[in-house]
Amino acid sequence: MPASEFDSKSKKVVRSLYHGKNSCATISAEVGLSIPSVQKIINALLQKGWISESGVGISSGGRKPATYVLNANRLYILCVAMDQFTTRVGLTDLRNNFIAPVHEFELKLHNNVNATQDLVNGIALYLKSANIDSHKIIAAGIAMPGFVNEADGINYSYLPVDDGHNLKEYLSEKLKMPVFIFNDSNAVAQAELKFGLGAAFQEMMVINIGWGIGLGMIINGKMYNGYSGFAGEFSHIPLVKNGRLCTCGKHGCLETVASLIAVEERAINEMREGLYTTSLTKLGRKITAQDILEEAGKGDRFCIKLIAEAGYHIGEGLAILLHIMNPQVIVLSGKGAAVGKLWLAPIQQAINEHSIPRLASFTEIVISELGNNAELIGAASFVMENIHSITITE
Repeated sequence: MPASEFDSKSKKVVRSLYHGKNSCATISAEVGLSIPSVQKIINALLQKGWISESGVGISSGGRKPATYVLNANRLYILCVAMDQFTTRVGLTDLRNNFIAPVHEFELKLHNNVNATQDLVNGIALYLKSANIDSHKIIAAGIAMPGFVNEADGINYSYLPVDDGHNLKEYLSEKLKMPVFIFNDSNAVAQAELKFGLGAAFQEMMVINIGWGIGLGMIINGKMYNGYSGFAGEFSHIPLVKNGRLCTCGKHGCLETVASLIAVEERAINEMREGLYTTSLTKLGRKITAQDILEEAGKGDRFCIKLIAEAGYHIGEGLAILLHIMNPQVIVLSGKGAAVGKLWLAPIQQAINEHSIPRLASFTEIVISELGNNAELIGAASFVMENIHSITITE
């Protein structure tokens, strides 16, 4: 199939198959093309080695339909997952497998005028070490914290650009490939929608427990970003009267008592006062949130207490959202979900205390099964959602 024939209809079929094997009829229903049109595209993709047959599907009567899958190594996706302190970079194939080890490097975003160039440098070093044919990389999907305008390619919170470009244009020019940027919590929710619980639940709230408390919302089986694209700033609901200044400039936000930054600060302060005996004292260095998560997982009572207190505050915030959104399921994801089960009891306790029982009884709370790679997977998936705007050549 010549490059000129890889048109918008072919891209729709590729996008459909990216999320798993499908039959011609299923693809037809998903992309809105007739079955003969889809079959013609499939035949062309088969001939040029873009897809392969993958057995047969389920039939409601008559012959079982053939199913098809993408050939994994035809194209790759560069996926980047950022938080306020570190950045992780990976490469996935068209079946969502990582084809090179994921690399993590330190990149502090707050008050860092060089953050954007540091990001470019870190990605460039990764690509060099991965030794992958750059022509096979379709695009980069970069998930990042902050107020991200995905359509206009702007992050209003971090990663400054001062040369007249927007952030998306700047990164695309420097990395020499199409770039798409997304809010980190939306990327986590996208991963859950396409590769996690999305097949089972149409109404989900995905909580990204990290340095903030992010929220991605799935409504009627689709991502919901709000009118201006900034829906889901769960961290900044005014929940407590503690007088603490939040990173957003306001006081009393959920983030000031429930984020991993807040958990870390509380641990340091309470250890300084000698209030608790904990295995953290044996580390002989400054305590980090990662230390608290790891020791909590080992059963340290002080660390479990810290997580329980933060979890209760998260549950208070979720009780508010339950009354507004009435979701089928709340999914706990992100860095903090590594000790997911420890969050469940305090979150449920708060919901029981602050929610109308009839409302709360219809909502499950579960731990994401996607692990630490959820944000990377979501970033890659967002790239494929935007395949219509990418030029694909053989």
